[in-house]
Amino acid sequence: MIGRIPVLDVSPRVDCAGHPAKSVVGEPFEVSATVFREGHDTIGANVVLRDPKGRPGPWTPMRELAPGTDRWGAWVAATATGVWTYTVEAWADPVATWRHHAEIKIPAGIDTALVLEEGALLLDRAAAGVPKREGRSLVLAAAATLRKSELPPAVRLKRAVDEQLLRILARHPLRELVSASRPAALRVDRQRALYGSWYEFFPRSEGAVVDPERVKPPVSGTLRTAALRLPAVAAMGFDVVYLPPVHPIGRAYRKGPNNSLEAGPHDVGSPWAIGSPEGGHEAIHPDLGTLDDFDAFVARARELELEVALDFALQCSPDHPWVEKHPDWFTTRADGTIAYAENPPKKYQDIYPVNFDLDFDGLVAETLRLLRHWMKHGVRIFRVDNPHTKPVVFWEKVLGEIARTDPDVVFLAEAFTRPAMMHTLGKVGFHQSYTYFTWRNGKQELTEYLTELSGAAAAWMRPNFFANTPDILPAFLQHGGRPAFAIRAVLAATLAPSYGVYAGYELCENAAVHPGSEEYLDSEKYQLRPRDWDRPDTLAPLLTTLNRLRREHPALQLLRNLRFHATDSDQILAYSKSSGADTVLTVVNLDPHHVHEATVSLDLEALDLRTPDLDPAERGAPEAHGPGDAIDVEDQLTGARYRWGRHNYVRLDPHDQPAHIFSVRRAAL
Repeated sequence: MIGRIPVLDVSPRVDCAGHPAKSVVGEPFEVSATVFREGHDTIGANVVLRDPKGRPGPWTPMRELAPGTDRWGAWVAATATGVWTYTVEAWADPVATWRHHAEIKIPAGIDTALVLEEGALLLDRAAAGVPKREGRSLVLAAAATLRKSELPPAVRLKRAVDEQLLRILARHPLRELVSASRPAALRVDRQRALYGSWYEFFPRSEGAVVDPERVKPPVSGTLRTAALRLPAVAAMGFDVVYLPPVHPIGRAYRKGPNNSLEAGPHDVGSPWAIGSPEGGHEAIHPDLGTLDDFDAFVARARELELEVALDFALQCSPDHPWVEKHPDWFTTRADGTIAYAENPPKKYQDIYPVNFDLDFDGLVAETLRLLRHWMKHGVRIFRVDNPHTKPVVFWEKVLGEIARTDPDVVFLAEAFTRPAMMHTLGKVGFHQSYTYFTWRNGKQELTEYLTELSGAAAAWMRPNFFANTPDILPAFLQHGGRPAFAIRAVLAATLAPSYGVYAGYELCENAAVHPGSEEYLDSEKYQLRPRDWDRPDTLAPLLTTLNRLRREHPALQLLRNLRFHATDSDQILAYSKSSGADTVLTVVNLDPHHVHEATVSLDLEALDLRTPDLDPAERGAPEAHGPGDAIDVEDQLTGARYRWGRHNYVRLDPHDQPAHIFSVRRAAL
């Protein structure tokens, strides 16, 4: 039902079976609504944010986002985890309506005495809602001034509409005909659900010994030797260390090097072919150690302020205990064999996918048991493999139950698939998702895609920009050399609050198994890959700098604050992020082969250089800039400082400096 003053199309709101919109603690997000009324009287609007216990916070005033559109908005932020609600209230503003009329009628001498008395009565009423310590006496004094017949009408009006009075009434307006929207739900997660730097590596490769001639059997690394790699990962500034599956690997149809169909007696197989006589999803591969070793790995990571993310892949090798105990969890073909996984033209004969339609409740119960098993061993982040090949309703049920009991657990969807599925997975409970960023290289496609991700979609789908994965070696990295790795690292780390790299990225590993393929040559998915981490040409220093900047600059830890700026080159991308007093401006050369020059034309209002001591949820519109305004920028990669205006020249050499990452300040006079 529409209220006395219509409040329509409240956003953000998730159109998916009542699921809430998303935010994290302290993250500003914009609430907007269409608000209007009949006639010409002035209206106002505000947002009321209520905590999980239903307690309202201070209401936040809204402003019309563009004159004449009737679209109002305000930025708010929740202060704790849990399910919050927000409501938009619209109301008639009789004082503002009177002021508009009075400023027309009094100079014209129309109904002067009546208009002034009406204003005095309104201010008397308004004063009742103003706390004494916040200026009630000033409002009453203004009402008294309107009644002083010995003063000229223009003087009486001027004293009753001065700026100090208007500021008081903006904080404590006289509201009539208050109309509220239906409460909308907001799920507020911990910060890691939005922000984090991820590093993926295979424990079995760390400390491994491999005979180049493949005469002697390889010696696998263990969880204990993998723990020795953690200090270096932490030193690069990463927040999350992500492990592929650590479970026993099946022997049947085991894949050999480079995904070959014939495995030798010493080939280690793919960690995603889960299950053997040694156990299934709750077990540790014997080559890696024991559950005690896993606990020690998690403990060491925690000492280094790293969180451990574990791959969760609901699939099995033909040797998995489920195949014998639960044959109804799989699809049986006409010839009596169990169907293996396929993604034509790719075939995964060593993996059986699960069929969710024969024992749905049993699979839900088993999945919850497995997740809680690893949660008890210190895992609070799961990277879910191929969630888009399982029913959405399955994830809705599983993730809803985990959120009910353990709301701090974070789930990342590894879903490179159709947009509808990716967005829906986010709506039903996944905290983050892989994205198409891996294949977005051009200026226009990056701008369009990031505008989508940082806009309305941010209410339900949080991106995690992995620059590479064990499955994906993008053509840009294959053919762009070291500059390509630097460019993509800068983009991933500064465009998205969460990003990641797979081990070997810092060594610029770029050999594909064959031309046109995105698979790595000698892929670590099928063999051990010990590396020389002490190579002098590593990109580790750049990754370290990027992660340090992400920690130092709150603006880089947010998504919805992304703004693009114009450049006159298709190879130069410019964008900024702001949070409070912190503003970061990034300019990147997208071409790994050539030097490019450009003029960067800044939208100074979008740089958001507002008063720094205000909380983001309390600030209003950006301050206006004049044509002569200047800003001081300091390159966080080189330390160079410049004074910029609206139009600025840049020259970026991909082999020397492919990007500027500027910290921005309003120029001192």
